[in-house]
Amino acid sequence: MNNRRISIPSLGRFLQPTDLRRIPHLFTDVLVIGGGIAGTRAALAVPPTLSVHLITKDSVQFSSSAWAQGGIAGVLDPLDEFAHHVADTMAAGKGLCSRDVVELVVAEAPERIRELIGFGAEFDRIEGELALTLEGGHSHPRIAHALGDATGRELMRAMTDELMARPSIELLQQTFILDLVTVEDQCRGAVIWSRDRGLALIQAQQTILCTGGAGALYRETTNPRIATADGHAAALRAGCILRDMEFMQFHPTVLYIAGSSRHLITEAVRGEGAHLLDCNGHRFMFDYCSDGELAPRDIVSQAITEQMTRTTHPCVYLDLSPVGPARVAHRFPHITRVCADFGLDLATDRVPVRPGAHYMIGGLVTDTDGRTSLPGLWAAGEVTSSGLHGANRLASNSLLEGVVFGLRCGRNAAQAVASQAASPQVIAADPGTPTCETDQGQLDVSDLRSSLRSLMGRDVGIVRTAAGLEAATRQLDFWAGYVCQRVLHNPEGWELQNMMLVARSIAAAALERHESRGVHFRADYPEPVEDQRNHIEICCSQSASN
Repeated sequence: MNNRRISIPSLGRFLQPTDLRRIPHLFTDVLVIGGGIAGTRAALAVPPTLSVHLITKDSVQFSSSAWAQGGIAGVLDPLDEFAHHVADTMAAGKGLCSRDVVELVVAEAPERIRELIGFGAEFDRIEGELALTLEGGHSHPRIAHALGDATGRELMRAMTDELMARPSIELLQQTFILDLVTVEDQCRGAVIWSRDRGLALIQAQQTILCTGGAGALYRETTNPRIATADGHAAALRAGCILRDMEFMQFHPTVLYIAGSSRHLITEAVRGEGAHLLDCNGHRFMFDYCSDGELAPRDIVSQAITEQMTRTTHPCVYLDLSPVGPARVAHRFPHITRVCADFGLDLATDRVPVRPGAHYMIGGLVTDTDGRTSLPGLWAAGEVTSSGLHGANRLASNSLLEGVVFGLRCGRNAAQAVASQAASPQVIAADPGTPTCETDQGQLDVSDLRSSLRSLMGRDVGIVRTAAGLEAATRQLDFWAGYVCQRVLHNPEGWELQNMMLVARSIAAAALERHESRGVHFRADYPEPVEDQRNHIEICCSQSASN
């Protein structure tokens, strides 16, 4: 498989050009950036003889991982087989999965799930055995879940409790990552910002990036507001290679009620027997795929989008009446409460849904150890392109990927520290000085963010065309011309600049792929093309280390 590499314009090496000699320095053996499941598992994998700083943009309880509903996949039933989980993952990935990575992750899944139980995670059980359910794209019930439909919240509770009990781990919450710091083409830590301490440099012997995804680039999304691709952007600016950025997965069923925040309705509802109906009451999924509602997410999302177009209606509807009220109440308590807040009975009413941006498949290229293209930098979870997901992520493989590669990154970073000189060296490099005005001036950051998210949904969303992608590229370049040349001074401004850089990379990769594959659908190239069965890599032009 031959990879193609394209370059996008650099929007500047640093968000906040700062003389590192004039800000506080913190020192640690291992710096973990991101407090979701991958970052937490990485921190817990570092031996207590080493110091760890874990920074998280919000509170450690607030991450996309904590929002995950469905569960974590693994071969836990004696009637299931590793080969079947591998085959299902490969089929969903539409020819772009790395088989060695898929086999590695699937083989480790049962042990990683047992480790979570060892941390205190309480999975749902039936007569003492793990309750396993079926989700779209899986050939066997293999999804372990907790609290009915709040698996991520329970896993993060258990892991956070373990994290807090480790004196070797210092947790810095409400802390923003601005830039990765490089010296002689090696990552040596990061510049961070918090309201309490302002700017600071955390100098680390090894750094692990686990900053999550990019769903907030889209107006319709299941992700929390903080999912602004900060890690993707910082890595691009530092010279890292990103891959598969055109593959943004859209979840088929997001609660769609005007005036409400968007709430994910887990894929497990369809695994339990829920139907998808259009506004006329027609069960339409079998018109598109013989698997009906249990088709992979890309197929379901595209079918819903097409059905909304055909019916000129802004949504479709989930019907859980075939599941039964008792089963709905037991299995989906969280979504039942959310729907009740809007006067809907999940068990009996037709619930309005439409697709929303859910999971960024693309990210930093990593090997099976979690190593990136930048020495000293490791990465795990949604910020990466590990080779597990290919062109479409199989349901409930994401929490699994986070624990598998989080563990590997933590262990390998610790081993790298052990092979290095123990004493840190003070970094005295100056990353430059501003070349443009250093305040927001008349920028309305909120309006720009809203406009960018609408643009991405319209032109770089589920259905794409060359004309739309080219128009998006022109608009993004225009905005960047007066937004990204400024030095802004708060997280809202930095997030906007990060979003613009990553949006540009998504549009560039989508324009480059002249076919439809997995979650990437081009209306002007509606079929997959064999000679396009490769990866597209992204780098920034004129990207350089300080």
